[in-house]
Amino acid sequence: MSVQEYLDKHALSRKIEDAVNAAVRAKTPDPVLFISNHMKKSVPSMITKVKARQILDSRGIPTVEVDLYTNKGMFRASAPSGASSGMYEAIELRDGDKGTYLGNGVSRAVRNVNEKISEALIGMDPTLQSQIDQAMIDLDRTEKKESQLVFTRPLLHFSNLFLPLRESAFWEFFFQSELGANAILAVSMAACKAGAAEKEVPLYKHIAVLSGNTNLSLPIPAFTLISGGKYAANFLPVKQIMILPIGARQFEEALQMGSETYHHLKAVISKKYGTDGCSVGEDGGFAPSITSIREGLDLVKEAIGRTGYSEKLKIAIDVDATEFCIGTKYDLDFKSPNKSDQNFKSGEDMINIYKELCSDYPIVSIEDPFDKEDWEHAKHFSNLGICQVVGDDLLMSNTKRIERAVEESACNALLLKVNQIGTVTEAIENVKLAKDAHWGVVISQRSGETEDAFIADLCVGLAVSQIKAGAPCRGERLAKYNQLLRIEEDLGDQAVYVGDDWRLS
Repeated sequence: MSVQEYLDKHALSRKIEDAVNAAVRAKTPDPVLFISNHMKKSVPSMITKVKARQILDSRGIPTVEVDLYTNKGMFRASAPSGASSGMYEAIELRDGDKGTYLGNGVSRAVRNVNEKISEALIGMDPTLQSQIDQAMIDLDRTEKKESQLVFTRPLLHFSNLFLPLRESAFWEFFFQSELGANAILAVSMAACKAGAAEKEVPLYKHIAVLSGNTNLSLPIPAFTLISGGKYAANFLPVKQIMILPIGARQFEEALQMGSETYHHLKAVISKKYGTDGCSVGEDGGFAPSITSIREGLDLVKEAIGRTGYSEKLKIAIDVDATEFCIGTKYDLDFKSPNKSDQNFKSGEDMINIYKELCSDYPIVSIEDPFDKEDWEHAKHFSNLGICQVVGDDLLMSNTKRIERAVEESACNALLLKVNQIGTVTEAIENVKLAKDAHWGVVISQRSGETEDAFIADLCVGLAVSQIKAGAPCRGERLAKYNQLLRIEEDLGDQAVYVGDDWRLS
């Protein structure tokens, strides 16, 4: 093929002429750069390659990272991971080979991206997020059908023991995701970043358009100050004690308040328990050797008093009660090695404990105050209207459970973990569901985090009221908070911090 034939085939002469004319009209001082950018814009963007790899999360456990390529460049995302997963949430795919990463490797999920998802998505427009996510969901369903053909025969006699469950949780558990929720989510997030680049807008603005949201806002950060539960080597039964800088006027001020309180708390703990008490849990919260909720709350209250922000800071608790629920009782001494008897509490006892705590401390939010299947006490406590009641294990970011909780008034706020739901599109839909019910929304970190700050943009784009990203400490946590600083700066005079209106957003 001659040069002229090549030019004619691709209409290059006309395209180059158009680019030159545009450069002249723009009176650009750098015509080569202008023409190059002009030519790039004239090419319809499409996904050209999807490449995954195994990386390590903040706990040193493998997770999936994806590089998604378009003609605009390469866009990277990584999937966070929780310490545990429930049968109602999207299931990660792990290798199970105990000789490699103790069974936690994700090479199969990586292979699914490189060999199956990539093939399905190449050529798609990265701005069409819902179509990309649906393509992966459809592909996953196809893979599930194939897996059922393999497993049906050996499981047939076993499944007969579970006839009441055959159309519900049992099958959801076994066939939730063949491709791996970790594989699908990482691709979904990377595609979202590529879509923003194609539109030449910040990621949070692209997410706002995808969700139909026109009112952007900066969320209140729920800073973890003290860690307990199964995530810290102390005897505190509850998972986290946090602060909410409700009285700040800007996110930048909120971050300052969180950082200063964190460092004052470190001094308080060091004085009372020695420097050994300043060890931290998985998300950066301090883990002093305390045994009761009140002991931890007193430490936080003292630290707040030292800051001068007493009227601007409120307290939140993540109880994570499922972890110490035995049958219908709650064992607040479940971590104590020398207990003579189990400190069992009934659901009613727990309600009375929460009422007293909210009366004695500036607590405005309690997460998972009861077991994930204790709907009756959750409804009773939520209807008291004492504080925000956040559903995490109760909901597991599962649409059906959210709908049930809305109908029964079992809580009044959704804790959304993107890896529990599986794709960006499904996350957007669940936030809409919660907002339609006039709930609060908390977008949350996982115990296994990466330096990917995607959830910061997601919070602003969806205008949710709160972000829970851990302590103002540790790089993978600060990545989210620092990104919110950048977004606030980018919005300038249009930046709105939720502040006092956090329950109404």
